[in-house]
Amino acid sequence: MRVLILGSGGREHAIAWKISQSQKLDQLFISPGNPGTGKVGTNLHLDILDFPAIVETIHTHEIDLLVVGPEAPLVEGLVDYLKEDESLTKLKIIGPDKSGAILEGSKEHAKSFMNRHGIPTARHKSFSKGELKEAQQFLNELNPPYVLKADGLAAGKGVLIIDELQEAKNELHSMLEEQKFGEASSTVVIEEFLDGIEMSVFVLSDGVHYKMLPEAKDYKRIGEGDTGLNTGGMGAVSPVPFAGKSLMHKIEERIIKRTIEGLKSDNVHYCGFIFIGLMIVDEEPYVIEYNVRMGDPETEVVMPRIDADLIELFDAAACGSLSNVVMKHKEETAATVILVSKGYPESYQKGHEIKGLDNVKSSIVFHAGTKEESDSIKTNGGRVLAITSVENTLNLALKQCYENCEQINFEGKTFRKDIGLDVLKR
Repeated sequence: MRVLILGSGGREHAIAWKISQSQKLDQLFISPGNPGTGKVGTNLHLDILDFPAIVETIHTHEIDLLVVGPEAPLVEGLVDYLKEDESLTKLKIIGPDKSGAILEGSKEHAKSFMNRHGIPTARHKSFSKGELKEAQQFLNELNPPYVLKADGLAAGKGVLIIDELQEAKNELHSMLEEQKFGEASSTVVIEEFLDGIEMSVFVLSDGVHYKMLPEAKDYKRIGEGDTGLNTGGMGAVSPVPFAGKSLMHKIEERIIKRTIEGLKSDNVHYCGFIFIGLMIVDEEPYVIEYNVRMGDPETEVVMPRIDADLIELFDAAACGSLSNVVMKHKEETAATVILVSKGYPESYQKGHEIKGLDNVKSSIVFHAGTKEESDSIKTNGGRVLAITSVENTLNLALKQCYENCEQINFEGKTFRKDIGLDVLKR
């Protein structure tokens, strides 16, 4: 099978790495990819929002299976565009159409979906421009901290958690009236803060059936002890030590099954990944958000724990026959630590040479924000590399990660030294 993956980050590198091991693979393309994906497949220069160029690429390289990595093309309707093309009727696609992608494209829609199908989530209300007074009044009814979410896509920056009421009101004004996040914050969801511990579950769906992937816990704050600004993720672990059989049963019965059935009852044929961000409060799961693709850096710990042929899973999902394949999870533990550029998630420099990649032993290095230039690998983003280790215990996996983090160097290299320590203490 000839496969094209759209995207350029650590998530796409991890998916490409797993697909490259498939016995069913003929040729793998990643577009636009990065220096890491270039080692397991062929990178193609392509704008992932240029739909006609994607069609041309599919024809040129005789693609059988398309895997859409990021959310933006899905929300913009790439799958709908491809399905309307009569020359692509045999193309298999992993990724939902626009009617499914709105679960991530609109937080207001996601909340309405959860309410409609009895899926547990935090108390919330949505407000649009012109409703600032009502929105600020709703803030008065809540206890701190205050959660403000831009309704649309905001490149992972549209969620604010604020301790002070007046600051929350000021930020609300900035979002609604001054378009702090552009069109994405023309509507804002205000949500009650849930005090618990986060984790994520991942499902691959064919529209009727589903398979659960290994669960994970990521670490979003830039600072140790979960302090500082939110990021795209500073590390992750899988499995989640506190997610025992009882909790996972609740998650599957109350959330996953209701989500799949809800999509079917809403006449949404959903083929692809569903990433469900959860808050666990006193052993009870609540949905924080839906994403319509895999997470990053969670993918970097989930993919190494899948004990199955990924192309076989994708083929079954695209054909509506997921119930016929077996999904197994490896018993080992995976951990990943993200090396980021100094200043991230705010302003940071690019173009610093990365040294020591060849010194890494017994860990997988997934490229996230890198570029190849003048025969060297250089930084090209805030999150630069994911160092992933798979061992028998979380302690050993983390030890291996951190030993290899020290082998790699670039100017401004920064990473958290406490990934996984909180769950070890539990």
